[in-house]
Amino acid sequence: MYEHDVVVVGAGGAGLRAAIAAQEEGADVAIVSKLHPVRSHTGAAEGGINAALRDADSWQDHAYDTMKGSDYLADAPAVEALCQESPEEVIQLEHWGMPFSREEDGRVSQRPFGGLSFPRTTYAGAETGHQMLHTMYEQVVKRGITVYDEWHVMDLAVTDEEDPADRTCHGVVAYDIQSGEISGFRASGGVILATGGMGQVFDHTTNAVANTGDGVAMAYRAGVPMEDMEFIQFHPTTLPSTGVLISEGVRGEGGILYNDEGERFMFEHGYANNDGELASRDVVSRAELTEVNEGRGIEDEYVHLDMRHLGEDRILDRLENILHLAEDFEGADGLTEPMPVKPGQHYAMGGIETNEHGETVVDGLYAAGECACASVHGANRLGGNALPELIVFGKRAGHHAAGKEMGEAEIPTGKSGEWEPADYEFEVEVGETGSREPAAADGGAVATDAESVLDAEVERAREFVEELLSRKGRNHAEIRSKVQKTMTGNVNVFREEPGLKETLGDLREARESYKDVAVSDPSRTFNTDLIHTIETRNVLDIAEALTMGALARREFRGAHWRKERQERDDENWLKHTLVSWNDGEPELWYKPAILEGENKTYEPKVRSY
Repeated sequence: MYEHDVVVVGAGGAGLRAAIAAQEEGADVAIVSKLHPVRSHTGAAEGGINAALRDADSWQDHAYDTMKGSDYLADAPAVEALCQESPEEVIQLEHWGMPFSREEDGRVSQRPFGGLSFPRTTYAGAETGHQMLHTMYEQVVKRGITVYDEWHVMDLAVTDEEDPADRTCHGVVAYDIQSGEISGFRASGGVILATGGMGQVFDHTTNAVANTGDGVAMAYRAGVPMEDMEFIQFHPTTLPSTGVLISEGVRGEGGILYNDEGERFMFEHGYANNDGELASRDVVSRAELTEVNEGRGIEDEYVHLDMRHLGEDRILDRLENILHLAEDFEGADGLTEPMPVKPGQHYAMGGIETNEHGETVVDGLYAAGECACASVHGANRLGGNALPELIVFGKRAGHHAAGKEMGEAEIPTGKSGEWEPADYEFEVEVGETGSREPAAADGGAVATDAESVLDAEVERAREFVEELLSRKGRNHAEIRSKVQKTMTGNVNVFREEPGLKETLGDLREARESYKDVAVSDPSRTFNTDLIHTIETRNVLDIAEALTMGALARREFRGAHWRKERQERDDENWLKHTLVSWNDGEPELWYKPAILEGENKTYEPKVRSY
């Protein structure tokens, strides 16, 4: 068993910042990651970091833009924390040596981004996430923080009291990909989940293969609710053949979207008469697919993004990486021709329910970054708000886990707080395979002391792996492919009730199939078949919760569009969706959104761009 004060699971932007913050408070910190830190998906973030740095800008304006972009479903305390602290964190990154792009006078450059009332997006060319990741990893190495890379965390070691609010997280159980060892990691101060996104639930995504929602699923099985899972962002500019991201920075610099008839459709068809291509991402994605569906798409699949008019010097200075991506994956030379783009799954607004300090309902368990839902993004995230989320809330979670006194924040209490039950009955005909069982053995040991809880979880994990390696059965790829196909087909930008019900049925059949899953590769080291099989149970749990929330939310808000109800319904739906594990029988419930900020209330208004 390995022992530390604070264990951080995941080594992307949120995990690295959390580890640094905890170490600053004197804690013995360890990072446990299935990837080497600089291979984390943060490195794929291209656009930038929103921060109110100029005299003509303010954190209050940033907060208003964020709340408007969220379609008024974000929680004001989290929004204001993000916008107040982001400038400080950007300056800290600059002091640590991050090579930001700069103006001729030496100031850090800022560009326009979608949904912003001021050009406040700082950037480092078109490789902002890559530069941020390396800058913080240097700090981790400099400070001597222990990193266990290529350790796949399988589950949390949590006590099993009936009420999740009475439970305590004592650590994690992880599988060493290099040796096959399964061991416990005890965390006397706290565990911080920073495992990133869940894009592998879909088959067309900007997310890396490793983004399987591990942290969200583990916390869910440990009793922490998932929040607002139905809100999935589909980025409007991904490459059709691969899902590789083309940065919003292209449109921020002046890139233009055209349909097959050469029309600048964002203006000419009235999707966003003021902001055009720089409307919020949900608006642009729906516009692109509408063009395709109405016969104005190119090859009935995509539209064109044109940046040729920006000139070679400007493109090479600020967007050089985009040229390489378009050329390598689509054979398009962005200097001489437009690039093909279409919407692709990009980001999850929902995740593990936390407050603005990263605390969850389970004592000693924290979450930060994309896997968490402090609800800073609500129903739609603005471009440029993901990277500041990583560093602001990663720092806050690290400080709190290490024992630093923080400002007051309401601790998540699950159903001990204000909540209301869902009024939706999930009646889905799935035939004889429709029984709902946990994706794996039931989570939670019977003991309450840390060592016994960890020992029990380690033994359970070993038995699970041995069973997967020894039996004959289905391959995980068959199951995962079915999940991805039905999610992409029915839980995409446009959602309809029959399709959502069909997907729930498909998912429950896939869950039934998972009971017979087996690993064909018997090796104990670098067994990617085993790792992917374990990840697939997480994909199943995530996909089901996401689809349940989408089916139950009978309105159109932000990134969630329902054909049957194409209007926002503030009277009935100004509330967060939560899904609890409930001993393997998912339960849906709601809690109110918090629109009361430090000095103002964010009154919902019509959202237009």
